[in-house]
Amino acid sequence: MALEDAKKQVDTAITREGYKGLSFENTFGGVTSFLRRTLTKDLTGVDLAVTGIPFDQAVTNRPGTRLGPRAIREASALQSPDAPYGWGFDPLSEFAIADYGDLAFDYAHVDEFPAALEAHITGILDQGAASLVLGGDHYITFPILRAYAKKHGPLSLLQFDAHTDTWPDDDLTRVDHGTMFYKAVKEGIVDPSRSVQVGIRTQNDDTLGVNIIDAREVHERGTQATAEKIKSILGDNKTYLTFDIDALDPAFAPGTGTPVWGGLTSAQASIILRDLAGINLVGGDIVEVSPPFDTTGATAIAGAHVAMEILCLWCWTRR
Repeated sequence: MALEDAKKQVDTAITREGYKGLSFENTFGGVTSFLRRTLTKDLTGVDLAVTGIPFDQAVTNRPGTRLGPRAIREASALQSPDAPYGWGFDPLSEFAIADYGDLAFDYAHVDEFPAALEAHITGILDQGAASLVLGGDHYITFPILRAYAKKHGPLSLLQFDAHTDTWPDDDLTRVDHGTMFYKAVKEGIVDPSRSVQVGIRTQNDDTLGVNIIDAREVHERGTQATAEKIKSILGDNKTYLTFDIDALDPAFAPGTGTPVWGGLTSAQASIILRDLAGINLVGGDIVEVSPPFDTTGATAIAGAHVAMEILCLWCWTRR
């Protein structure tokens, strides 16, 4: 059916009527949106809005994550046009999912960015949709969490990462991709006792009570045990999932601002995410994809698949 439909389907990001349904246009052509979802600024009737945050301010070494949203959208067109493998349902047909486009901001006024992003996400939530965010450096998760906490109260944070990002920093005006979860805990918008960070492999003496499953534990205990431990920590708490692409080993995702060896394989990440079905997920993001440092596109492909898994996790609890 896909081959037959590809003869006549094109630009479904702007030609589709409504927000549901699969797209079978040629992967190499057409207007690019995330998974060919309808591009719109009107979220009436939309369940989940995908939005890009092309922000690149606070990477440790390698700039380029501002290009992440564009690369992830393009890579998403390479995914099979059929329902996602292994989930047993078709979220793109059962749920109204739209691409809300990107956040507009003045790159020369970095101090204004946090409030602009928080307002952007608040606007999505106020229209009755949840958000799936394509980043962007990891700082973006902090303003997003602020917007979600206004609606849901303190959240559990599920973070896949090489770094804890809880290094001390009491200056709320600093835009730093390594201290934002310290601030989130201190502000009371994240409950550390019901939060978990997975894949960690950098030293931090004080993790503020957040539960840590480091990369070695994942490798030694396996994916099933990891997923079960995560679910036991989160319980039925409302959870926000953030996936820093450097949770993966550089062999699987070289295009990131802060690569660290010894990380998760893409296979491990895919199994863990799939086995988390049933968590009370309210939103999520994929961050730190830096296309200039991966000419193969493998990192963006991984990012697109992670985004799809987050989408499926969100839909699973609402079926």
